[in-house]
Amino acid sequence: MASHNELGKLGEELAVEYLKKNGYSILETNWTYQKAEIDIIAQIENTLAIVEVKTRSSLEFGLPQDFVKPKKIQLLVKAVDAYVNEKDLDTDVRFDIIAIYKEGKSFAIEHLIDAFFHF
Repeated sequence: MASHNELGKLGEELAVEYLKKNGYSILETNWTYQKAEIDIIAQIENTLAIVEVKTRSSLEFGLPQDFVKPKKIQLLVKAVDAYVNEKDLDTDVRFDIIAIYKEGKSFAIEHLIDAFFHF
C-alpha cells in the first residue's frame, strides 16, 4: 500500500478513537454511495455527524481542511441524503472535518464542527 494510503488509514483510525473518546457512536466507516465515500458516520445525541477525515504528514502545503473541495462536498451531500433515506432516519445532520497532521513524533487532531459553513 502506498504510504499516503497508510497515512490516510491511520488518520481515519485516529479520528474514530477521538470521536469515541468524545461521546460519539460510530455507525459506519467508509460508507459509499455511487462515487462518494463518507469516511465516518457518527452520532452524538440526536445529531448525525458526517465526518470527512483529512490527514497530512506536514502543513507545508496548507491545512488539511483546505483540501476538501466543493465537488467533494457536493458528493457527500448526495451520499448523506441517500444514507438518511435508506435508513429512514429523522435526525439533524451536520458535516464535520477532522484535520490530522504530524506534529513531531505524534499527530495533532483538530475537529471542525459544521465545517462546510466555514468555507
